[in-house]
Amino acid sequence: MSAEFDDIQGLLRFGYKHHTEACFLLLRVKDPQAARAWLASAPVTSAVSVEPPPATALQLALSSEGLRALGLPEDIVNAFSPEFVSGLGQDASRARRLGDVGPNAPSQWDWGIGAYTPHLLLMLYALPGRLAAWQSAIEAQCEAGFTLLQRLDCSNMHGVEPFGFTDGISQPQLDWERERPARDAEQPRYSNLCCLGEFLQGYPNEYGGYTDRPLLPPERDTQALLPRAEDAPDQADLGRNGSYLVLRQLQQDVHGFWRTLNALAGGDAARREQIGAAMVGRTLQGVSLAATQNVPLMADGKPDLNDFSYAHDPQGSRCPLGAHVRRANPRTADLPPGRPGAISWLVRTLGFDADALGQDLVASTRFHRLLRRGREYGSSVTPAQAVAGPLAGDTGIHFICLGANIARQFEFVQSAWLASTHFDGLHNESDPLLGTRPPNADGSLADGFSMPQSQGPDHCIAGLPQFVRVRGGAYFFLPGLRALRYLVTAATEGDAR
Repeated sequence: MSAEFDDIQGLLRFGYKHHTEACFLLLRVKDPQAARAWLASAPVTSAVSVEPPPATALQLALSSEGLRALGLPEDIVNAFSPEFVSGLGQDASRARRLGDVGPNAPSQWDWGIGAYTPHLLLMLYALPGRLAAWQSAIEAQCEAGFTLLQRLDCSNMHGVEPFGFTDGISQPQLDWERERPARDAEQPRYSNLCCLGEFLQGYPNEYGGYTDRPLLPPERDTQALLPRAEDAPDQADLGRNGSYLVLRQLQQDVHGFWRTLNALAGGDAARREQIGAAMVGRTLQGVSLAATQNVPLMADGKPDLNDFSYAHDPQGSRCPLGAHVRRANPRTADLPPGRPGAISWLVRTLGFDADALGQDLVASTRFHRLLRRGREYGSSVTPAQAVAGPLAGDTGIHFICLGANIARQFEFVQSAWLASTHFDGLHNESDPLLGTRPPNADGSLADGFSMPQSQGPDHCIAGLPQFVRVRGGAYFFLPGLRALRYLVTAATEGDAR
Protein backbone atom coordinates (compact mmCIF):
# COMPACT_ATOMS: atom_id res chain seq x y z
CA MET A 1 0.00 0.00 0.00
CA SER A 2 1.58 3.25 -1.14
CA ALA A 3 1.45 6.57 0.67
CA GLU A 4 -1.76 8.60 0.76
CA PHE A 5 -0.63 11.50 -1.41
CA ASP A 6 -3.99 13.28 -1.24
CA ASP A 7 -3.59 13.62 2.55
CA ILE A 8 0.08 14.68 2.56
CA GLN A 9 1.33 18.22 2.06
CA GLY A 10 3.31 18.47 -1.15
CA LEU A 11 6.50 19.83 0.42
CA LEU A 12 7.48 16.35 1.58
CA ARG A 13 7.31 14.90 -1.91
CA PHE A 14 8.29 17.72 -4.25
CA GLY A 15 10.26 20.51 -2.57
CA TYR A 16 8.81 22.77 -5.31
CA LYS A 17 12.11 23.22 -7.12
CA HIS A 18 10.33 24.58 -10.20
CA HIS A 19 8.62 27.19 -8.03
CA THR A 20 11.65 29.44 -7.88
CA GLU A 21 9.83 32.28 -6.11
CA ALA A 22 9.01 31.76 -2.43
CA CYS A 23 8.19 33.58 0.78
CA PHE A 24 7.65 32.31 4.32
CA LEU A 25 5.17 34.13 6.56
CA LEU A 26 5.35 33.86 10.35
CA LEU A 27 2.00 34.70 11.94
CA ARG A 28 0.44 34.96 15.40
CA VAL A 29 -3.21 34.36 16.18
CA LYS A 30 -5.08 37.53 17.15
CA ASP A 31 -8.68 36.31 16.67
CA PRO A 32 -9.03 32.54 17.22
CA GLN A 33 -12.44 32.31 15.56
CA ALA A 34 -11.33 34.16 12.43
CA ALA A 35 -8.06 32.22 12.38
CA ARG A 36 -9.89 28.89 12.53
CA ALA A 37 -12.29 29.99 9.79
CA TRP A 38 -9.42 30.74 7.43
CA LEU A 39 -7.55 27.53 8.29
CA ALA A 40 -10.67 25.48 7.60
CA SER A 41 -10.62 26.61 3.97
CA ALA A 42 -6.92 27.31 3.45
CA PRO A 43 -5.87 26.22 -0.09
CA VAL A 44 -3.13 23.83 1.06
CA THR A 45 -1.48 21.94 -1.80
CA SER A 46 -1.34 18.15 -1.51
CA ALA A 47 1.35 15.72 -2.67
CA VAL A 48 -0.76 14.50 -5.59
CA SER A 49 1.26 14.90 -8.79
CA VAL A 50 -0.35 17.09 -11.45
CA GLU A 51 0.87 18.20 -14.87
CA PRO A 52 1.55 20.95 -15.50
CA PRO A 53 2.47 21.90 -11.95
CA PRO A 54 0.24 24.49 -10.29
CA ALA A 55 1.28 28.12 -10.61
CA THR A 56 1.31 28.48 -6.83
CA ALA A 57 1.52 26.18 -3.82
CA LEU A 58 0.70 26.82 -0.16
CA GLN A 59 2.05 24.77 2.76
CA LEU A 60 1.09 25.26 6.38
CA ALA A 61 2.58 24.31 9.75
CA LEU A 62 1.67 25.11 13.37
CA SER A 63 3.76 25.53 16.51
CA SER A 64 2.62 24.16 19.86
CA GLU A 65 1.87 27.72 20.98
CA GLY A 66 -0.16 28.11 17.83
CA LEU A 67 -2.24 25.05 18.63
CA ARG A 68 -2.94 26.49 22.07
CA ALA A 69 -3.77 29.92 20.63
CA LEU A 70 -6.33 28.31 18.34
CA GLY A 71 -7.99 26.69 21.37
CA LEU A 72 -6.88 23.07 20.97
CA PRO A 73 -7.39 21.16 24.25
CA GLU A 74 -4.21 20.97 26.31
CA ASP A 75 -4.20 17.18 26.54
CA ILE A 76 -4.06 16.91 22.74
CA VAL A 77 -1.25 19.47 22.53
CA ASN A 78 0.72 17.54 25.13
CA ALA A 79 0.32 14.31 23.14
CA PHE A 80 2.86 15.63 20.65
CA SER A 81 6.59 15.11 21.27
CA PRO A 82 8.16 16.91 24.27
CA GLU A 83 10.56 18.78 21.99
CA PHE A 84 7.73 20.19 19.90
CA VAL A 85 5.63 21.06 22.94
CA SER A 86 8.42 22.95 24.73
CA GLY A 87 9.67 24.67 21.56
CA LEU A 88 13.07 25.33 20.02
CA GLY A 89 14.09 28.53 21.79
CA GLN A 90 12.51 28.06 25.19
CA ASP A 91 14.93 25.70 26.96
CA ALA A 92 18.47 26.71 28.01
CA SER A 93 19.69 23.11 28.10
CA ARG A 94 18.46 22.48 24.57
CA ALA A 95 20.10 25.69 23.38
CA ARG A 96 23.44 24.60 24.85
CA ARG A 97 23.24 21.15 23.23
CA LEU A 98 22.38 22.63 19.84
CA GLY A 99 25.17 25.19 19.95
CA ASP A 100 22.74 28.08 20.32
CA VAL A 101 25.06 30.02 22.61
CA GLY A 102 26.85 33.36 22.42
CA PRO A 103 25.71 35.25 19.30
CA ASN A 104 23.44 32.27 18.50
CA ALA A 105 21.62 32.37 21.86
CA PRO A 106 17.81 32.60 21.60
CA SER A 107 17.94 35.83 23.61
CA GLN A 108 19.72 37.36 20.58
CA TRP A 109 17.21 36.12 17.99
CA ASP A 110 15.02 38.44 15.93
CA TRP A 111 12.10 36.01 16.31
CA GLY A 112 11.37 32.66 17.97
CA ILE A 113 10.99 33.35 21.70
CA GLY A 114 8.44 35.01 23.98
CA ALA A 115 6.00 37.30 22.20
CA TYR A 116 8.00 36.74 19.00
CA THR A 117 7.25 33.01 18.85
CA PRO A 118 5.28 32.27 15.66
CA HIS A 119 1.98 30.41 15.85
CA LEU A 120 1.63 29.64 12.16
CA LEU A 121 4.11 29.20 9.32
CA LEU A 122 2.82 29.76 5.81
CA MET A 123 5.14 28.70 3.00
CA LEU A 124 4.26 30.25 -0.34
CA TYR A 125 5.81 28.90 -3.55
CA ALA A 126 5.22 30.22 -7.05
CA LEU A 127 6.36 29.83 -10.62
CA PRO A 128 8.37 32.80 -11.96
CA GLY A 129 6.38 36.02 -11.91
CA ARG A 130 3.46 34.64 -9.91
CA LEU A 131 4.39 35.26 -6.27
CA ALA A 132 3.74 38.95 -5.61
CA ALA A 133 0.02 39.09 -6.39
CA TRP A 134 -0.71 35.76 -4.76
CA GLN A 135 1.22 36.67 -1.60
CA SER A 136 -0.75 39.90 -1.31
CA ALA A 137 -4.00 37.95 -1.61
CA ILE A 138 -3.00 35.41 1.07
CA GLU A 139 -1.85 38.12 3.47
CA ALA A 140 -5.16 39.94 2.98
CA GLN A 141 -7.10 36.74 3.70
CA CYS A 142 -5.16 36.18 6.94
CA GLU A 143 -5.47 39.73 8.21
CA ALA A 144 -8.68 39.15 10.20
CA GLY A 145 -7.35 36.23 12.20
CA PHE A 146 -3.59 36.74 12.36
CA THR A 147 -0.90 39.32 12.97
CA LEU A 148 2.13 39.20 10.68
CA LEU A 149 5.19 38.62 12.85
CA GLN A 150 7.88 38.22 10.21
CA ARG A 151 8.09 38.01 6.46
CA LEU A 152 11.00 35.81 5.36
CA ASP A 153 11.72 36.57 1.72
CA CYS A 154 13.62 34.03 -0.37
CA SER A 155 16.02 34.26 -3.29
CA ASN A 156 16.68 32.01 -6.25
CA MET A 157 20.40 31.26 -6.29
CA HIS A 158 19.99 28.54 -8.94
CA GLY A 159 21.08 25.59 -6.83
CA VAL A 160 24.00 27.33 -5.13
CA GLU A 161 24.03 28.29 -1.45
CA PRO A 162 25.34 31.74 -0.36
CA PHE A 163 28.95 30.63 0.26
CA GLY A 164 29.02 29.62 -3.41
CA PHE A 165 28.81 25.81 -3.25
CA THR A 166 26.35 23.69 -5.22
CA ASP A 167 23.62 22.67 -2.77
CA GLY A 168 20.65 20.33 -2.50
CA ILE A 169 22.56 17.30 -3.78
CA SER A 170 22.23 14.87 -0.89
CA GLN A 171 18.63 14.08 -0.03
CA PRO A 172 17.19 10.83 1.30
CA GLN A 173 15.04 8.83 -1.08
CA LEU A 174 11.68 8.08 0.53
CA ASP A 175 10.13 4.65 0.08
CA TRP A 176 6.83 6.04 -1.17
CA GLU A 177 5.67 2.65 -2.46
CA ARG A 178 6.49 1.02 0.89
CA GLU A 179 8.51 -1.76 -0.69
CA ARG A 180 11.01 -2.11 2.15
CA PRO A 181 10.08 -4.69 4.78
CA ALA A 182 8.67 -3.08 7.94
CA ARG A 183 11.27 -4.55 10.28
CA ASP A 184 14.60 -3.58 11.79
CA ALA A 185 16.94 -5.50 9.47
CA GLU A 186 20.68 -4.86 9.71
CA GLN A 187 22.01 -2.71 6.89
CA PRO A 188 25.59 -3.76 5.99
CA ARG A 189 26.03 -0.85 3.56
CA TYR A 190 24.92 2.76 3.44
CA SER A 191 21.74 3.24 1.44
CA ASN A 192 19.93 6.42 0.44
CA LEU A 193 16.53 4.70 0.52
CA CYS A 194 14.69 5.42 3.78
CA CYS A 195 11.55 4.01 5.34
CA LEU A 196 8.58 6.33 4.96
CA GLY A 197 8.10 6.45 8.74
CA GLU A 198 11.34 8.36 9.16
CA PHE A 199 9.65 11.41 7.68
CA LEU A 200 5.91 10.78 7.90
CA GLN A 201 4.20 9.81 11.13
CA GLY A 202 1.91 6.81 11.13
CA TYR A 203 4.19 4.58 9.02
CA PRO A 204 6.92 2.10 10.06
CA ASN A 205 10.37 3.66 10.51
CA GLU A 206 13.92 2.28 10.27
CA TYR A 207 13.46 0.48 13.59
CA GLY A 208 10.44 -1.37 12.20
CA GLY A 209 8.18 0.47 14.62
CA TYR A 210 5.99 3.55 14.70
CA THR A 211 7.13 6.91 16.06
CA ASP A 212 5.15 8.09 19.10
CA ARG A 213 2.46 10.54 18.05
CA PRO A 214 -1.00 11.72 19.18
CA LEU A 215 -3.38 8.76 19.10
CA LEU A 216 -6.91 9.59 20.24
CA PRO A 217 -9.88 7.46 21.30
CA PRO A 218 -12.71 7.40 18.73
CA GLU A 219 -14.94 9.50 20.96
CA ARG A 220 -12.50 12.40 20.48
CA ASP A 221 -13.11 12.15 16.71
CA THR A 222 -16.90 11.93 16.47
CA GLN A 223 -16.94 13.12 12.85
CA ALA A 224 -14.38 10.46 11.83
CA LEU A 225 -12.12 13.08 10.28
CA LEU A 226 -8.91 11.24 11.16
CA PRO A 227 -7.55 8.00 9.71
CA ARG A 228 -7.24 5.06 12.08
CA ALA A 229 -3.74 4.08 13.19
CA GLU A 230 -2.07 1.14 11.45
CA ASP A 231 -0.50 -0.03 14.70
CA ALA A 232 -3.62 0.69 16.82
CA PRO A 233 -6.74 0.34 14.64
CA ASP A 234 -9.04 1.37 17.49
CA GLN A 235 -7.33 4.78 17.76
CA ALA A 236 -7.65 7.93 15.64
CA ASP A 237 -4.23 8.89 14.27
CA LEU A 238 -3.68 12.65 14.46
CA GLY A 239 -0.05 12.32 13.38
CA ARG A 240 -0.54 10.20 10.27
CA ASN A 241 0.72 11.86 7.09
CA GLY A 242 2.18 14.70 9.13
CA SER A 243 5.77 15.62 9.93
CA TYR A 244 7.68 17.86 12.29
CA LEU A 245 9.27 20.86 10.64
CA VAL A 246 12.31 22.73 11.94
CA LEU A 247 12.86 26.29 10.70
CA ARG A 248 16.06 28.19 11.47
CA GLN A 249 17.11 31.48 9.91
CA LEU A 250 20.87 31.21 9.38
CA GLN A 251 22.68 34.42 8.46
CA GLN A 252 25.91 33.71 6.56
CA ASP A 253 28.98 35.95 6.68
CA VAL A 254 29.99 35.29 3.09
CA HIS A 255 32.57 38.08 3.02
CA GLY A 256 34.13 36.92 6.31
CA PHE A 257 34.26 33.29 5.12
CA TRP A 258 36.12 33.96 1.89
CA ARG A 259 38.27 36.71 3.40
CA THR A 260 39.44 34.25 6.08
CA LEU A 261 40.17 31.57 3.49
CA ASN A 262 41.95 34.07 1.29
CA ALA A 263 44.27 35.01 4.18
CA LEU A 264 44.96 31.32 4.92
CA ALA A 265 45.77 30.80 1.24
CA GLY A 266 48.07 33.80 1.03
CA GLY A 267 45.89 35.33 -1.67
CA ASP A 268 46.14 32.29 -3.95
CA ALA A 269 42.67 31.84 -5.48
CA ALA A 270 43.10 28.14 -6.27
CA ARG A 271 44.33 27.37 -2.74
CA ARG A 272 41.50 29.47 -1.30
CA GLU A 273 38.92 27.32 -3.04
CA GLN A 274 40.78 24.17 -2.05
CA ILE A 275 40.56 25.07 1.65
CA GLY A 276 36.89 26.00 1.24
CA ALA A 277 36.19 22.66 -0.43
CA ALA A 278 37.92 20.85 2.45
CA MET A 279 35.69 22.65 4.97
CA VAL A 280 32.53 21.90 3.01
CA GLY A 281 33.51 18.42 1.82
CA ARG A 282 32.65 19.17 -1.81
CA THR A 283 34.07 21.31 -4.58
CA LEU A 284 32.22 24.45 -5.65
CA GLN A 285 30.67 22.34 -8.41
CA GLY A 286 29.33 19.81 -5.86
CA VAL A 287 31.72 16.89 -6.39
CA SER A 288 32.49 15.09 -3.14
CA LEU A 289 36.16 15.07 -2.15
CA ALA A 290 35.68 11.42 -1.18
CA ALA A 291 34.36 10.41 -4.60
CA THR A 292 36.53 8.53 -7.04
CA GLN A 293 37.96 10.35 -10.05
CA ASN A 294 35.31 8.79 -12.29
CA VAL A 295 32.00 10.18 -11.03
CA PRO A 296 29.19 7.79 -12.12
CA LEU A 297 26.59 9.02 -14.57
CA MET A 298 22.82 8.94 -14.19
CA ALA A 299 20.39 7.76 -16.86
CA ASP A 300 20.19 11.27 -18.35
CA GLY A 301 23.98 11.41 -18.71
CA LYS A 302 24.52 13.92 -15.90
CA PRO A 303 27.04 13.11 -13.14
CA ASP A 304 25.53 11.48 -10.06
CA LEU A 305 27.08 13.65 -7.35
CA ASN A 306 25.36 11.67 -4.58
CA ASP A 307 26.67 8.19 -5.44
CA PHE A 308 29.54 7.72 -2.99
CA SER A 309 30.38 6.83 0.60
CA TYR A 310 33.30 7.46 2.92
CA ALA A 311 34.15 3.75 3.27
CA HIS A 312 37.35 4.15 1.22
CA ASP A 313 38.43 7.32 3.03
CA PRO A 314 38.34 6.25 6.71
CA GLN A 315 41.06 8.67 7.86
CA GLY A 316 39.70 11.65 5.96
CA SER A 317 42.76 12.11 3.78
CA ARG A 318 40.53 13.05 0.82
CA CYS A 319 37.52 14.50 2.62
CA PRO A 320 38.37 15.70 6.16
CA LEU A 321 36.47 13.94 8.94
CA GLY A 322 35.17 17.28 10.19
CA ALA A 323 33.98 18.62 6.83
CA HIS A 324 30.45 20.00 6.96
CA VAL A 325 28.73 17.52 4.63
CA ARG A 326 30.54 14.58 6.24
CA ARG A 327 29.27 15.65 9.65
CA ALA A 328 25.73 16.25 8.39
CA ASN A 329 25.57 12.84 6.66
CA PRO A 330 28.46 10.50 7.56
CA ARG A 331 27.03 7.79 5.26
CA THR A 332 27.75 5.05 7.78
CA ALA A 333 26.07 1.64 7.83
CA ASP A 334 25.11 -0.40 10.90
CA LEU A 335 28.60 -1.92 11.04
CA PRO A 336 31.96 -0.47 9.96
CA PRO A 337 33.16 -1.73 6.56
CA GLY A 338 35.00 -5.02 6.31
CA ARG A 339 35.38 -8.19 4.29
CA PRO A 340 32.23 -10.05 3.24
CA GLY A 341 31.24 -13.25 4.98
CA ALA A 342 29.85 -14.48 8.27
CA ILE A 343 33.21 -14.67 10.05
CA SER A 344 34.09 -11.08 9.21
CA TRP A 345 30.62 -9.98 10.34
CA LEU A 346 31.00 -11.80 13.65
CA VAL A 347 34.48 -10.39 14.31
CA ARG A 348 33.28 -6.82 13.65
CA THR A 349 30.10 -7.30 15.67
CA LEU A 350 32.00 -8.56 18.72
CA GLY A 351 34.57 -5.78 18.46
CA PHE A 352 37.62 -7.96 17.76
CA ASP A 353 38.63 -6.08 14.60
CA ALA A 354 40.90 -3.19 15.63
CA ASP A 355 40.53 -1.40 12.30
CA ALA A 356 36.75 -1.72 12.48
CA LEU A 357 36.71 -0.38 16.02
CA GLY A 358 38.60 2.69 14.86
CA GLN A 359 35.89 3.36 12.28
CA ASP A 360 32.98 2.67 14.62
CA LEU A 361 32.83 6.11 16.23
CA VAL A 362 29.76 7.44 14.41
CA ALA A 363 26.19 6.21 14.81
CA SER A 364 24.45 4.50 11.90
CA THR A 365 23.26 7.24 9.57
CA ARG A 366 19.95 5.67 8.59
CA PHE A 367 18.40 6.55 11.96
CA HIS A 368 19.31 10.24 11.70
CA ARG A 369 18.44 11.42 8.19
CA LEU A 370 16.94 14.85 7.48
CA LEU A 371 14.78 15.90 4.55
CA ARG A 372 15.92 19.45 3.74
CA ARG A 373 13.55 21.95 2.18
CA GLY A 374 15.21 25.31 2.89
CA ARG A 375 15.61 28.36 0.67
CA GLU A 376 18.33 31.00 0.36
CA TYR A 377 17.81 34.69 0.92
CA GLY A 378 19.80 37.78 0.00
CA SER A 379 22.25 38.20 -2.90
CA SER A 380 24.66 35.68 -4.37
CA VAL A 381 28.27 36.48 -5.23
CA THR A 382 31.34 34.61 -6.43
CA PRO A 383 34.24 33.91 -4.03
CA ALA A 384 36.29 36.62 -5.74
CA GLN A 385 33.49 39.15 -5.29
CA ALA A 386 33.10 38.12 -1.65
CA VAL A 387 36.81 38.67 -0.99
CA ALA A 388 36.66 42.11 -2.60
CA GLY A 389 33.99 43.46 -0.28
CA PRO A 390 31.00 42.74 1.97
CA LEU A 391 27.55 42.11 0.55
CA ALA A 392 24.83 44.75 0.70
CA GLY A 393 22.22 43.48 3.14
CA ASP A 394 21.88 40.13 4.87
CA THR A 395 22.26 36.82 3.12
CA GLY A 396 21.84 33.27 4.29
CA ILE A 397 19.53 30.29 4.39
CA HIS A 398 16.08 29.78 5.80
CA PHE A 399 16.97 26.24 6.87
CA ILE A 400 14.01 23.85 6.87
CA CYS A 401 14.14 20.15 7.62
CA LEU A 402 11.41 17.58 8.01
CA GLY A 403 11.34 14.45 10.13
CA ALA A 404 9.06 12.28 12.22
CA ASN A 405 11.20 12.57 15.35
CA ILE A 406 12.78 15.92 16.28
CA ALA A 407 15.09 14.50 18.97
CA ARG A 408 16.42 11.55 16.97
CA GLN A 409 16.80 13.44 13.72
CA PHE A 410 17.38 17.20 13.84
CA GLU A 411 18.57 17.50 17.45
CA PHE A 412 20.88 14.50 17.18
CA VAL A 413 22.49 15.69 13.96
CA GLN A 414 22.84 19.24 15.24
CA SER A 415 24.25 18.36 18.67
CA ALA A 416 26.15 15.08 18.19
CA TRP A 417 27.53 15.69 14.71
CA LEU A 418 27.56 19.40 13.83
CA ALA A 419 28.09 21.16 17.17
CA SER A 420 30.18 18.43 18.80
CA THR A 421 33.89 19.16 19.20
CA HIS A 422 34.66 15.41 19.33
CA PHE A 423 32.84 14.13 16.24
CA ASP A 424 34.40 10.93 14.84
CA GLY A 425 37.31 11.09 17.28
CA LEU A 426 38.27 14.69 16.52
CA HIS A 427 39.40 17.08 19.23
CA ASN A 428 38.49 20.72 19.79
CA GLU A 429 36.85 21.45 16.46
CA SER A 430 33.17 21.90 15.62
CA ASP A 431 31.56 22.23 12.21
CA PRO A 432 33.78 24.58 10.14
CA LEU A 433 30.75 26.37 8.70
CA LEU A 434 28.12 26.30 11.47
CA GLY A 435 30.30 26.12 14.59
CA THR A 436 30.08 28.83 17.25
CA ARG A 437 33.53 27.82 18.63
CA PRO A 438 33.24 28.78 22.34
CA PRO A 439 36.16 27.59 24.55
CA ASN A 440 35.84 24.21 26.24
CA ALA A 441 34.95 23.95 29.93
CA ASP A 442 38.66 23.71 30.80
CA GLY A 443 39.42 26.90 28.87
CA SER A 444 41.05 25.18 25.91
CA LEU A 445 40.19 26.55 22.48
CA ALA A 446 37.79 24.81 20.12
CA ASP A 447 38.21 26.92 17.00
CA GLY A 448 40.32 24.64 14.82
CA PHE A 449 39.91 22.57 11.68
CA SER A 450 42.21 19.73 10.65
CA MET A 451 42.89 18.38 7.19
CA PRO A 452 44.59 14.95 7.29
CA GLN A 453 47.39 14.44 4.79
CA SER A 454 48.19 11.15 3.05
CA GLN A 455 51.78 11.63 4.17
CA GLY A 456 52.91 13.59 7.20
CA PRO A 457 50.96 15.27 10.00
CA ASP A 458 47.54 16.87 9.65
CA HIS A 459 47.35 20.39 8.29
CA CYS A 460 45.68 22.24 11.18
CA ILE A 461 43.97 25.62 11.02
CA ALA A 462 43.41 27.51 14.27
CA GLY A 463 41.48 30.62 15.21
CA LEU A 464 38.50 30.19 12.88
CA PRO A 465 35.86 32.88 13.46
CA GLN A 466 32.12 32.20 13.44
CA PHE A 467 30.68 32.33 9.92
CA VAL A 468 26.99 31.58 10.52
CA ARG A 469 24.65 33.19 13.03
CA VAL A 470 21.18 31.98 14.03
CA ARG A 471 18.68 34.83 13.72
CA GLY A 472 15.55 32.90 14.68
CA GLY A 473 13.98 29.47 14.82
CA ALA A 474 10.97 27.39 15.80
CA TYR A 475 9.55 23.87 15.81
CA PHE A 476 6.35 23.27 13.85
CA PHE A 477 4.01 20.41 13.01
CA LEU A 478 3.15 20.04 9.33
CA PRO A 479 -0.19 18.19 9.54
CA GLY A 480 -1.83 15.91 7.06
CA LEU A 481 -4.82 17.55 5.38
CA ARG A 482 -7.35 15.47 7.32
CA ALA A 483 -5.52 16.26 10.54
CA LEU A 484 -5.65 19.97 9.72
CA ARG A 485 -9.45 19.81 9.41
CA TYR A 486 -9.60 17.92 12.71
CA LEU A 487 -7.38 20.44 14.51
CA VAL A 488 -9.68 23.27 13.49
CA THR A 489 -12.75 21.33 14.63
CA ALA A 490 -11.19 20.20 17.92
CA ALA A 491 -9.99 23.74 18.62
CA THR A 492 -13.53 25.02 18.07
CA GLU A 493 -14.91 22.45 20.52
CA GLY A 494 -12.18 23.25 23.04
CA ASP A 495 -12.98 26.95 22.74
CA ALA A 496 -16.67 26.23 23.33
CA ARG A 497 -15.88 24.34 26.52
